[in-house]
This record gives sequence, structure tokens and C-alpha cells, in this order.
Amino acid sequence: MSQTATTDRSVSPRRIASLALPALVVLAAEPLYVLVDTAVVGHLGRVPLAALAVGGTVMTLTAWVGTVVAYGTTGRAARRFGAGDRAAAVAEGVQSSWLAFGVGLVIAIGMQFGGAALARTLAGGAGDVADAAAHWLRIAALGAPGLLLAAAGNGWLRGVQDTRRPLYFVLGPNLLSAVLCPLLVYPGGLGLIGSAVANVVAQTLCGALFAAALVAERVSLRPRPRVIRQQLVLSRDLLIRGLAFQASFLSATAVAARFGAAAVGAHQIALQLWFFTALVLDALAIAAQSLVGAALGAGDDAGARALARRIGLLGGICGVGFALFVAAGAGVVPTWFSSDPGVREQAMVAWPWFVVMLPLAGVVFALDGVLIGAGDVRYLRNLTIVAALGGFLPAIWLAYALDLGLGGIWAGLTVFVVIRLVALLLRLRNGRWAVVGAVR
Repeated sequence: MSQTATTDRSVSPRRIASLALPALVVLAAEPLYVLVDTAVVGHLGRVPLAALAVGGTVMTLTAWVGTVVAYGTTGRAARRFGAGDRAAAVAEGVQSSWLAFGVGLVIAIGMQFGGAALARTLAGGAGDVADAAAHWLRIAALGAPGLLLAAAGNGWLRGVQDTRRPLYFVLGPNLLSAVLCPLLVYPGGLGLIGSAVANVVAQTLCGALFAAALVAERVSLRPRPRVIRQQLVLSRDLLIRGLAFQASFLSATAVAARFGAAAVGAHQIALQLWFFTALVLDALAIAAQSLVGAALGAGDDAGARALARRIGLLGGICGVGFALFVAAGAGVVPTWFSSDPGVREQAMVAWPWFVVMLPLAGVVFALDGVLIGAGDVRYLRNLTIVAALGGFLPAIWLAYALDLGLGGIWAGLTVFVVIRLVALLLRLRNGRWAVVGAVR
């Protein structure tokens, strides 16, 4: 059977779904646990909840670093796997696990010394909230090595197209933590600290499961500094890209706040729904990373191009589905989040932009996954910076200067998406991303 025939079968919607759906569950597990954690701590009172918000922000950034490690590892491991060298693909996981564990240790140790100062900075000064946040953060940070080990494990297992074990490795510890959290907080008498302990238990167990999976592969576990340096370069580009995103969305929130409480409240509702759709569509991007990387590793650039087109189309279809759902819920969904008439009115200002943008965003997120799988991360980094500095940020601050309100902010986000869509389609067409071989 020809390579092309094999590739054609592998890019069927069923094959893509078999990778995307387990990835979606894994992606959703952590945010859902955070909701449970917040609900449990929220009943302790205002100070513990505020402290969790402060400390949780730091751990969310740690999880974001883990996502960067996972995405970088998936593409490299997938190429090795596609070239028929599973051992080399797993070896990429070994090196990214050393990198992840090292960064996790730095974070865990750093929070023991700098956690209090960081908590005071985020909490706006010394006080009960800062003290409670610092205590929570010192304990919760001990789970950082396990959290980042799990991210690296997700990366290499997706690269070898094994999505079943990550599902078990992530869901099991998170379910355990969801049970432990209320038990430690209330009957256990630990209060807010019980939440931190439950986090550490889950993250450490999760990391241990992924580490055990590496050991079971019977490959060399010796660190290889040259490979780790290569992975650091890839992670650097993804981090810079992520920072451009963070700066843009923080600016959008800052400008929305200048239009009043109702505007920033409505912006928060629409933005969180936007992040949720991005999370779901990221599952498709993860499938793209694995399949495209494997195709290019096998030397099948035609197959990789076919994959890119099909996954881009599926992303657009998913985006249209979300757009129809969001449009139909325009008069209902905002009421789930706020009973304030002013907030609902402002939400309707952002809503048309949100709906129009979703089909475009579906294609953008899918093609992001294609280029990450191809190792074309430098192009993605540069594109994101250009789209942010040349489109999103100027539009946001122009909306403020001209008093365009929330509609101006969401118009800016639409410009950001359109710039990225056009550039990604041009990149897809010229084919420079489709470099074959086990490594890029």
C-alpha cells in the first residue's frame, strides 16, 4: 500500500476525532477541577477565596508554561514517530521531562523564598489576603514539578499518538483531588491549606504516572543537554508568542474597565466564553500537531498538506457550529453569568463580533496546530507579534481614544484574528512549512 493511501485513511474525521476527543477531556480536566476548588474554598469566606484567586493566578501561569512544553514536545516526538523511530520519539519525551522537572523544581523552591513578596504584589500590599495567599502558594508550588512532568508526558504520548493513557493519568488524580479537597478543607480542619495539599497530591501523582510510563518504555533516561537546548529554543518561541497574547488580552481588559463596571463585566463574560471555545478547538489543534508531525517525519509532505487542508476545514466547521450556538443563545447565555441589566446590555454590544469571529477562529486555531506540528514555530511567533502590535493593541487603544466602547475592543480582537487567518492561509499555500524529516 502506498504512503499516500495510508495518509488518506489516517486523516479521516474518525481518526482525527480519536485523537482530539481524549485531548479535549485532558484539557478540560484542570479547569473543571479549578471550578470545584473555587466552590469549596468559596464557602470559607471572602479572604480565603481572594487568597485562592491570588495564588491560583501564579499556578495558572505555571500550567501555561507546561502547555508550552507539551506543544513543543508533541511536534518533535511526532516527527520521530512518523519516521518509524518510536524509541527516538520517546527519547524526546525523556529530555522534555528533564527540562520540565528542572523548571518545576525552580518554581517550587523559588516560591518558598519569594512567594510572600509575590503574593503581596498581586494582592496590592500586605494584609490578610496576602498572608493567606503566600501560605497557600508555598504549599501548592510543591506540586509544580509533577504538574510540568505531566505536561511533558502529555506531549510525547500525543506525539506517538497514544491519547488513552494521558486520559487516565490526568482524570484519575484530578478526581482524587476533587474528593480530597472538601475532605481536607472541612472535616480535616485544614481550611484553605487543605486546597493546596489536594493540589499537590494530584499533581505529584499525575507526574509520577507519566514518569512511570517513560520508565516502562525502556529507553535511556540520561539527560542530553544538546536536545534540551533545542527544546528550549522551541519553548522560547512559544513563550514569546504566548506573552504577545497575554499583553493583548490584559490590555483589552484594562481598556474595558475604563468604560465602566458594566462594560468590563460583559467583556469578562464574552472573553471567558471565547477562552472556552479556544479550549475545545485546541483539542483539534493537538490532533493536528500529532498527525502533521508524523506525516512530515515519514517524508510525506503531500500527506501533510492534505492533513492541513482537512483539519483547517474541520476547524471552520466547528467554528460555525459554535457561532450558531452562541448566536442562538444571545438573549439567554449572558443571564447565566449576571443579573445586572447593564452588563447584559453591554454583552449584546460584544456578541455580534463574537459570533462573526468564531468560524474564522476555528480555522486559525486548527492551522496553529498544523504549524506547531510542523515545527514552524518561529513563523507563528512572528505572526502573533505582528498581529498583536499591528492590529489588536492599536485597535484597543484607538477604541479608548475615540470612546468606541466594548464594540471597539471586540472589533480589535476580530482584526487580530483576521490578520492571523490571512497570514496562515498564505503560509499554508506556499508550503514552506512542510519540511520533511525526523527533525526540523
